[in-house]
Amino acid sequence: MPGDPLWNSAKVRELVTRRRPGGLIRLGREYRGWTLAELGEHLGCSAATVSRMERRAHVTDLTLIHRAASTVGIPRHILVSSLAPPAPSGPAATGVSASPHAEEDPMRRRSLLTATATLPAAMLLGMDQAPADTPPPTGRGALDARMVSARELYDRGAHTQLLGLLPGLLADGHAAASSRRELDQARLSSAYSLSAALLIKLGSYEQARLTADRARTWAEVSGSPLAAAAASREFAIVLRHQDRGEEAQTLMESAAARVEATGLRTDAASSAYAQMLCTLAYTAARGGRRTEALAMTEEARHAARPLPTIAPAGRLFPISPAAVDLYTVGVHWALGDAGAALEAGRNLRPDHFPTAERKARLGTDMARAWWSWGRPEQTAHALLDAHRASPGEVRDRPAIRSIVTELMQRHPRTAGVRELHVAASTPASQVY
Repeated sequence: MPGDPLWNSAKVRELVTRRRPGGLIRLGREYRGWTLAELGEHLGCSAATVSRMERRAHVTDLTLIHRAASTVGIPRHILVSSLAPPAPSGPAATGVSASPHAEEDPMRRRSLLTATATLPAAMLLGMDQAPADTPPPTGRGALDARMVSARELYDRGAHTQLLGLLPGLLADGHAAASSRRELDQARLSSAYSLSAALLIKLGSYEQARLTADRARTWAEVSGSPLAAAAASREFAIVLRHQDRGEEAQTLMESAAARVEATGLRTDAASSAYAQMLCTLAYTAARGGRRTEALAMTEEARHAARPLPTIAPAGRLFPISPAAVDLYTVGVHWALGDAGAALEAGRNLRPDHFPTAERKARLGTDMARAWWSWGRPEQTAHALLDAHRASPGEVRDRPAIRSIVTELMQRHPRTAGVRELHVAASTPASQVY
């Protein structure tokens, strides 16, 4: 049902805009040809109760709304949007510099060399060529163990080492996938997804798009819903960076619906679904869709609530309640509300996150909020915290390097700025 044209209709969009979940339930009931009494029988309530639920402008029984929506087949993202609170009437807090859209500025992505100045050019070239012209297999050993090692390098922020490993991993993944076994095909898709995630982090969006497209193709061949979710997420992130937010949103909505359709019977599936909602929220925020972004964030928080406090090592989607809170920081920053971003991250600590990459991401996300708020000293200290956790998260990401550069140009005497500039300029070969 999530892919049915009914849920893409103008009538549905109107009901979502008017915040009328009851109207959506009526639409779904009538589409199924059910009477009020028949839906009431499914829900264990009277026809009069169903009628009131459909007619009311305000929700009085959220549990019944969710049950009814699920019964008539309303896709989760549509229901969530219809339940979202209206946008605040007052103006959002504004920052003094570094627009939330600075990461998307064409000047920031004009040159791959600028984005990855501290990375060996030969390794970048090898990673550029691998998706287009797969190198011969290396035969270096079991793919599962090597994928674990690759993921560990990503989680440490060891981007240079990972760049050197990935072309061979893709080559051997292709050799294994020639067996036509679904598990081998899913492994290859995961290797391409990891490659795309790294290229996105380094600002190499065209290469990342080609790589993510390969990941989607192999996921589709394998039939793995989790591999497909990972590949779709990376592809959507590339689209977002290429100013194609609406396409990214549509792709992520479809991917989330497919994961939800599995029944979310395992923690791995629930983690994937929560991650999809987080990415949807951030994508909506980058597009300026405040109510949708905040609604998706709340739904992601609900989906992540039963998950372990610390995501198990090796999980494809290492989401946790704290990780959702970290995404909330990014969502508020992307909406231009630095004050709300700082409040959302106020109680987060590095020990809430299992990997160096996530610990550093806490620092960089808080730094972006402080920078938008016009606080250079707090920005520098947050970035120093991030650098101590994972130097690559500060040194290799174009948007973060630009903040370091602006700090040095505009506030060279502020505490922590010179130390940060020196640390961020240290080549990877002297760090790892």
